Amino acid sequence: MNVIDLFCGCGGLSYGYQEAGCNIILGIDNNETALKTFERNHLGSKGLNIDLLREDFVDEIKKNIGEQQVDIVIGGPPCQGFSLTGSRNPDDIRNKLYKAVFITAKYFKPKAIMIENVPGIQRLYGGKFYRLIIDEFNKLEDYNFDSKILYAPDYGVPQIRKRIFIVGIKKDLGEVSFPKPKLKEDQYISTKDAIGDLPSLENEPDQEDFNYEIKPFSEYQKLMREGSKMIHNHLVTKHTQAVKDIISLVPDGGNFKDLPKGVGDNRKFNEAWRRYDSTKPSRTIDTGHRNHFHYKYNRVPTVRENARLQSFPDKFIFLGSKTEQYRQVGNAVPPLLSKSVAEEILKIINKK
Repeated sequence: MNVIDLFCGCGGLSYGYQEAGCNIILGIDNNETALKTFERNHLGSKGLNIDLLREDFVDEIKKNIGEQQVDIVIGGPPCQGFSLTGSRNPDDIRNKLYKAVFITAKYFKPKAIMIENVPGIQRLYGGKFYRLIIDEFNKLEDYNFDSKILYAPDYGVPQIRKRIFIVGIKKDLGEVSFPKPKLKEDQYISTKDAIGDLPSLENEPDQEDFNYEIKPFSEYQKLMREGSKMIHNHLVTKHTQAVKDIISLVPDGGNFKDLPKGVGDNRKFNEAWRRYDSTKPSRTIDTGHRNHFHYKYNRVPTVRENARLQSFPDKFIFLGSKTEQYRQVGNAVPPLLSKSVAEEILKIINKK
Protein backbone atom coordinates (compact mmCIF):
# COMPACT_ATOMS: atom_id res chain seq x y z
CA MET A 1 0.00 0.00 0.00
CA ASN A 2 1.32 3.45 -0.94
CA VAL A 3 1.18 5.94 1.94
CA ILE A 4 1.42 9.73 2.17
CA ASP A 5 2.23 11.28 5.55
CA LEU A 6 1.06 14.90 5.65
CA PHE A 7 2.74 16.02 8.87
CA CYS A 8 5.63 13.61 8.91
CA GLY A 9 8.22 15.29 11.14
CA CYS A 10 11.08 12.81 11.42
CA GLY A 11 8.63 10.01 10.58
CA GLY A 12 7.54 8.11 13.69
CA LEU A 13 4.01 7.62 12.37
CA SER A 14 5.05 6.64 8.86
CA TYR A 15 7.92 4.45 10.11
CA GLY A 16 5.35 2.30 11.86
CA TYR A 17 3.51 1.92 8.55
CA GLN A 18 6.79 1.10 6.81
CA GLU A 19 7.51 -1.60 9.40
CA ALA A 20 4.01 -2.96 8.78
CA GLY A 21 4.92 -3.43 5.11
CA CYS A 22 3.68 -0.22 3.50
CA ASN A 23 5.49 1.87 0.91
CA ILE A 24 5.92 5.45 2.15
CA ILE A 25 6.03 7.49 -1.04
CA LEU A 26 5.94 11.02 0.39
CA GLY A 27 6.34 12.85 3.68
CA ILE A 28 5.38 16.51 4.06
CA ASP A 29 6.58 18.88 6.76
CA ASN A 30 7.80 22.46 7.18
CA ASN A 31 10.96 21.52 9.09
CA GLU A 32 13.88 20.89 6.75
CA THR A 33 16.03 19.05 9.31
CA ALA A 34 13.18 16.73 10.24
CA LEU A 35 12.61 16.03 6.54
CA LYS A 36 16.27 15.05 6.15
CA THR A 37 15.85 12.60 9.02
CA PHE A 38 12.65 11.33 7.38
CA GLU A 39 14.38 10.70 4.03
CA ARG A 40 17.36 9.08 5.76
CA ASN A 41 15.14 6.47 7.41
CA HIS A 42 12.39 5.84 4.86
CA LEU A 43 13.88 3.99 1.92
CA GLY A 44 12.91 5.48 -1.43
CA SER A 45 10.68 8.10 0.18
CA LYS A 46 10.71 11.78 -0.65
CA GLY A 47 10.42 14.63 1.84
CA LEU A 48 8.56 17.74 0.72
CA ASN A 49 8.56 21.14 2.44
CA ILE A 50 5.26 22.76 1.53
CA ASP A 51 2.68 24.95 3.25
CA LEU A 52 -0.46 22.82 3.63
CA LEU A 53 -2.54 25.97 4.03
CA ARG A 54 -1.84 26.81 0.39
CA GLU A 55 -4.81 26.29 -1.91
CA ASP A 56 -2.74 24.45 -4.51
CA PHE A 57 -0.81 22.10 -2.23
CA VAL A 58 -2.48 19.01 -3.74
CA ASP A 59 -1.08 19.97 -7.16
CA GLU A 60 2.37 20.03 -5.59
CA ILE A 61 1.82 16.56 -4.12
CA LYS A 62 0.69 15.25 -7.51
CA LYS A 63 3.75 16.74 -9.17
CA ASN A 64 6.03 14.93 -6.70
CA ILE A 65 4.42 11.47 -6.80
CA GLY A 66 3.58 11.32 -10.50
CA GLU A 67 1.19 8.54 -11.44
CA GLN A 68 1.63 6.54 -8.23
CA GLN A 69 -1.60 5.46 -6.59
CA VAL A 70 -2.27 6.72 -3.07
CA ASP A 71 -3.77 3.96 -0.90
CA ILE A 72 -3.56 5.48 2.57
CA VAL A 73 -3.34 9.09 3.78
CA ILE A 74 -2.08 9.61 7.33
CA GLY A 75 -1.17 12.61 9.41
CA GLY A 76 -0.79 14.00 12.89
CA PRO A 77 -1.67 17.70 12.51
CA PRO A 78 0.29 20.01 14.86
CA CYS A 79 -1.31 19.84 18.28
CA GLN A 80 0.04 23.01 19.90
CA GLY A 81 -3.46 24.47 20.01
CA PHE A 82 -4.92 21.22 21.37
CA SER A 83 -2.25 19.94 23.75
CA LEU A 84 -2.64 20.17 27.51
CA THR A 85 0.86 21.67 27.58
CA GLY A 86 0.39 23.96 24.58
CA SER A 87 -0.94 27.49 24.26
CA ARG A 88 -4.57 26.31 23.87
CA ASN A 89 -5.30 29.17 21.52
CA PRO A 90 -8.49 28.39 19.56
CA ASP A 91 -7.45 30.87 16.86
CA ASP A 92 -4.02 29.29 16.36
CA ILE A 93 -3.67 28.96 12.57
CA ARG A 94 -2.16 25.49 13.05
CA ASN A 95 -5.53 24.28 14.34
CA LYS A 96 -6.85 24.55 10.77
CA LEU A 97 -4.19 22.32 9.26
CA TYR A 98 -6.30 19.18 9.82
CA LYS A 99 -8.33 20.22 6.75
CA ALA A 100 -5.36 19.27 4.56
CA VAL A 101 -6.01 15.59 5.34
CA PHE A 102 -9.54 15.79 3.95
CA ILE A 103 -8.60 17.89 0.94
CA THR A 104 -5.98 15.26 0.08
CA ALA A 105 -8.46 12.41 0.66
CA LYS A 106 -11.11 13.97 -1.58
CA TYR A 107 -8.55 14.28 -4.37
CA PHE A 108 -6.82 10.87 -4.16
CA LYS A 109 -9.74 8.81 -2.75
CA PRO A 110 -7.50 6.48 -0.70
CA LYS A 111 -8.65 3.19 0.79
CA ALA A 112 -7.98 4.49 4.30
CA ILE A 113 -7.43 7.76 6.16
CA MET A 114 -5.90 8.13 9.58
CA ILE A 115 -5.54 11.18 11.82
CA GLU A 116 -3.53 10.98 15.02
CA ASN A 117 -3.44 13.56 17.81
CA VAL A 118 -3.46 14.21 21.55
CA PRO A 119 -6.54 12.95 23.42
CA GLY A 120 -7.07 16.52 24.62
CA ILE A 121 -8.79 17.50 21.37
CA GLN A 122 -11.90 15.67 22.58
CA ARG A 123 -12.49 18.07 25.45
CA LEU A 124 -10.61 21.33 24.95
CA TYR A 125 -12.86 24.26 24.00
CA GLY A 126 -15.82 22.00 24.66
CA GLY A 127 -14.62 19.54 22.02
CA LYS A 128 -14.91 22.16 19.26
CA PHE A 129 -11.98 20.94 17.14
CA TYR A 130 -12.78 17.28 17.61
CA ARG A 131 -16.30 17.94 16.30
CA LEU A 132 -14.86 19.83 13.32
CA ILE A 133 -12.72 16.81 12.43
CA ILE A 134 -15.69 14.46 12.82
CA ASP A 135 -17.79 16.80 10.64
CA GLU A 136 -15.18 16.48 7.90
CA PHE A 137 -15.30 12.69 8.15
CA ASN A 138 -19.10 12.83 7.89
CA LYS A 139 -18.76 14.77 4.63
CA LEU A 140 -16.79 11.87 3.17
CA GLU A 141 -19.86 9.78 2.37
CA ASP A 142 -17.84 6.85 1.02
CA TYR A 143 -16.07 6.14 4.31
CA ASN A 144 -16.86 4.43 7.60
CA PHE A 145 -14.96 6.00 10.46
CA ASP A 146 -14.34 5.63 14.18
CA SER A 147 -11.93 6.90 16.83
CA LYS A 148 -10.18 5.46 19.84
CA ILE A 149 -7.62 6.50 22.44
CA LEU A 150 -4.74 4.01 22.56
CA TYR A 151 -2.27 3.60 25.43
CA ALA A 152 1.29 3.09 24.18
CA PRO A 153 2.47 0.54 26.81
CA ASP A 154 -0.34 -1.79 25.70
CA TYR A 155 1.48 -2.11 22.36
CA GLY A 156 5.03 -2.69 23.58
CA VAL A 157 6.15 0.94 23.92
CA PRO A 158 8.10 1.55 27.17
CA GLN A 159 6.52 4.94 27.74
CA ILE A 160 3.39 6.35 29.35
CA ARG A 161 1.72 8.00 26.37
CA LYS A 162 -1.85 8.21 25.09
CA ARG A 163 -2.84 9.18 21.55
CA ILE A 164 -6.17 9.36 19.78
CA PHE A 165 -6.51 7.74 16.35
CA ILE A 166 -9.39 8.62 14.03
CA VAL A 167 -9.60 6.16 11.15
CA GLY A 168 -11.70 6.17 8.01
CA ILE A 169 -12.09 3.10 5.76
CA LYS A 170 -13.80 2.96 2.36
CA LYS A 171 -17.30 1.55 2.96
CA ASP A 172 -16.88 -1.20 0.40
CA LEU A 173 -13.87 -2.49 2.37
CA GLY A 174 -15.54 -2.86 5.76
CA GLU A 175 -15.93 -1.37 9.22
CA VAL A 176 -13.17 0.33 11.19
CA SER A 177 -11.52 -1.67 13.97
CA PHE A 178 -8.56 -0.96 16.25
CA PRO A 179 -5.76 -3.23 17.42
CA LYS A 180 -6.28 -5.11 20.66
CA PRO A 181 -3.67 -4.58 23.40
CA LYS A 182 -0.66 -6.85 23.02
CA LEU A 183 0.54 -6.63 26.62
CA LYS A 184 -1.09 -6.65 30.04
CA GLU A 185 0.00 -4.18 32.73
CA ASP A 186 2.30 -6.69 34.42
CA GLN A 187 4.00 -7.24 31.04
CA TYR A 188 4.75 -3.59 30.25
CA ILE A 189 8.31 -2.84 29.11
CA SER A 190 10.22 -1.06 31.87
CA THR A 191 12.65 1.81 31.42
CA LYS A 192 15.52 -0.43 32.50
CA ASP A 193 14.55 -3.13 30.00
CA ALA A 194 14.39 -0.44 27.31
CA ILE A 195 17.67 1.44 27.82
CA GLY A 196 19.66 -0.46 30.44
CA ASP A 197 22.07 -1.93 27.87
CA LEU A 198 23.24 1.46 26.54
CA PRO A 199 26.63 2.91 27.62
CA SER A 200 26.47 4.85 30.89
CA LEU A 201 28.53 7.83 29.63
CA GLU A 202 29.73 8.41 33.20
CA ASN A 203 33.13 9.61 31.99
CA GLU A 204 31.33 12.09 29.67
CA PRO A 205 33.04 11.15 26.38
CA ASP A 206 32.96 13.69 23.55
CA GLN A 207 31.31 11.34 21.07
CA GLU A 208 27.84 10.13 20.16
CA ASP A 209 28.54 6.85 18.33
CA PHE A 210 29.43 3.71 20.29
CA ASN A 211 29.87 0.00 19.88
CA TYR A 212 27.54 -2.20 21.92
CA GLU A 213 29.42 -2.86 25.16
CA ILE A 214 27.20 -5.53 26.66
CA LYS A 215 24.77 -8.13 25.38
CA PRO A 216 21.05 -7.26 25.41
CA PHE A 217 19.32 -8.55 28.54
CA SER A 218 15.71 -8.05 27.42
CA GLU A 219 13.68 -9.00 24.37
CA TYR A 220 12.95 -5.32 23.78
CA GLN A 221 16.65 -4.50 23.60
CA LYS A 222 17.13 -7.30 21.08
CA LEU A 223 14.29 -5.86 19.00
CA MET A 224 15.74 -2.34 19.11
CA ARG A 225 19.19 -3.61 18.02
CA GLU A 226 17.94 -5.44 14.94
CA GLY A 227 19.71 -4.18 11.81
CA SER A 228 22.10 -1.95 13.75
CA LYS A 229 25.82 -2.45 14.27
CA MET A 230 26.42 0.65 16.40
CA ILE A 231 24.69 3.03 18.80
CA HIS A 232 24.12 6.51 17.34
CA ASN A 233 22.78 9.81 18.75
CA HIS A 234 24.04 8.86 22.22
CA LEU A 235 25.66 12.20 23.13
CA VAL A 236 25.84 13.04 26.81
CA THR A 237 24.64 16.37 28.24
CA LYS A 238 27.29 17.70 30.61
CA HIS A 239 25.77 19.16 33.76
CA THR A 240 27.37 21.34 36.40
CA GLN A 241 28.47 19.58 39.56
CA ALA A 242 25.72 21.41 41.46
CA VAL A 243 23.03 19.97 39.17
CA LYS A 244 24.55 16.48 39.43
CA ASP A 245 24.55 16.75 43.22
CA ILE A 246 20.82 17.57 43.21
CA ILE A 247 19.96 14.75 40.79
CA SER A 248 21.91 12.31 42.97
CA LEU A 249 19.51 13.01 45.84
CA VAL A 250 16.46 11.90 43.82
CA PRO A 251 15.71 8.18 44.20
CA ASP A 252 14.71 5.82 41.40
CA GLY A 253 11.23 6.96 40.32
CA GLY A 254 11.28 10.08 42.50
CA ASN A 255 10.91 13.82 41.84
CA PHE A 256 11.37 17.20 43.55
CA LYS A 257 9.25 16.06 46.51
CA ASP A 258 12.04 13.68 47.50
CA LEU A 259 14.66 16.44 47.78
CA PRO A 260 15.71 17.87 51.15
CA LYS A 261 14.09 21.15 52.14
CA GLY A 262 15.72 24.08 50.38
CA VAL A 263 17.31 21.95 47.63
CA GLY A 264 16.16 22.34 44.01
CA ASP A 265 13.59 24.97 44.95
CA ASN A 266 13.99 26.68 41.58
CA ARG A 267 11.84 23.90 40.07
CA LYS A 268 8.63 22.89 41.82
CA PHE A 269 6.10 21.21 39.57
CA ASN A 270 5.04 17.61 39.05
CA GLU A 271 7.73 16.69 36.52
CA ALA A 272 10.55 18.72 38.13
CA TRP A 273 13.67 16.72 39.01
CA ARG A 274 11.86 13.60 37.81
CA ARG A 275 14.02 10.48 37.75
CA TYR A 276 12.61 7.67 35.63
CA ASP A 277 11.36 4.59 37.46
CA SER A 278 13.52 1.67 36.36
CA THR A 279 10.68 -0.80 36.94
CA LYS A 280 7.98 1.00 34.91
CA PRO A 281 7.54 2.58 31.47
CA SER A 282 9.04 6.06 31.31
CA ARG A 283 7.15 9.28 31.70
CA THR A 284 5.91 10.88 28.45
CA ILE A 285 8.85 12.00 26.30
CA ASP A 286 8.63 15.70 25.43
CA THR A 287 10.57 17.93 23.05
CA GLY A 288 12.98 19.18 25.70
CA HIS A 289 15.31 17.35 28.03
CA ARG A 290 15.63 19.43 31.18
CA ASN A 291 13.26 17.85 33.71
CA HIS A 292 13.60 14.08 33.30
CA PHE A 293 16.65 12.14 34.43
CA HIS A 294 18.08 8.68 33.89
CA TYR A 295 16.83 6.12 36.42
CA LYS A 296 20.42 5.38 37.50
CA TYR A 297 22.86 8.01 36.22
CA ASN A 298 22.91 11.68 37.24
CA ARG A 299 22.08 13.18 33.86
CA VAL A 300 19.25 13.70 31.41
CA PRO A 301 18.60 10.88 28.92
CA THR A 302 20.39 11.08 25.58
CA VAL A 303 18.57 11.37 22.27
CA ARG A 304 19.11 7.64 21.73
CA GLU A 305 17.68 6.77 25.13
CA ASN A 306 14.61 8.89 24.46
CA ALA A 307 14.34 7.30 21.01
CA ARG A 308 14.41 3.83 22.60
CA LEU A 309 11.64 4.91 24.99
CA GLN A 310 9.65 6.06 21.95
CA SER A 311 10.31 2.64 20.30
CA PHE A 312 12.56 3.95 17.51
CA PRO A 313 15.03 1.16 16.64
CA ASP A 314 18.75 1.87 16.88
CA LYS A 315 19.08 1.82 13.09
CA PHE A 316 16.86 4.92 12.93
CA ILE A 317 19.34 7.82 12.89
CA PHE A 318 18.39 11.40 13.75
CA LEU A 319 20.01 14.33 11.95
CA GLY A 320 20.55 17.96 12.96
CA SER A 321 21.73 19.57 16.18
CA LYS A 322 21.18 17.83 19.51
CA THR A 323 18.33 20.24 20.31
CA GLU A 324 16.70 19.47 16.93
CA GLN A 325 17.09 15.74 17.52
CA TYR A 326 15.40 15.94 20.93
CA ARG A 327 12.54 17.88 19.32
CA GLN A 328 12.16 15.33 16.52
CA VAL A 329 11.98 12.45 19.00
CA GLY A 330 9.55 14.21 21.34
CA ASN A 331 7.17 15.26 18.55
CA ALA A 332 7.01 11.77 17.05
CA VAL A 333 4.38 9.06 17.38
CA PRO A 334 5.90 5.86 18.83
CA PRO A 335 6.56 3.64 15.80
CA LEU A 336 5.43 0.45 17.56
CA LEU A 337 2.07 2.05 18.36
CA SER A 338 1.72 3.29 14.78
CA LYS A 339 2.69 -0.14 13.46
CA SER A 340 -0.13 -1.79 15.43
CA VAL A 341 -2.69 0.62 13.97
CA ALA A 342 -1.26 0.15 10.46
CA GLU A 343 -1.44 -3.65 10.73
CA GLU A 344 -5.12 -3.42 11.73
CA ILE A 345 -5.90 -1.14 8.79
CA LEU A 346 -4.06 -3.45 6.39
CA LYS A 347 -5.94 -6.43 7.80
CA ILE A 348 -9.26 -4.74 6.94
CA ILE A 349 -8.14 -3.77 3.44
CA ASN A 350 -6.52 -7.10 2.60
CA LYS A 351 -9.47 -9.10 3.93
CA LYS A 352 -11.64 -7.59 1.22
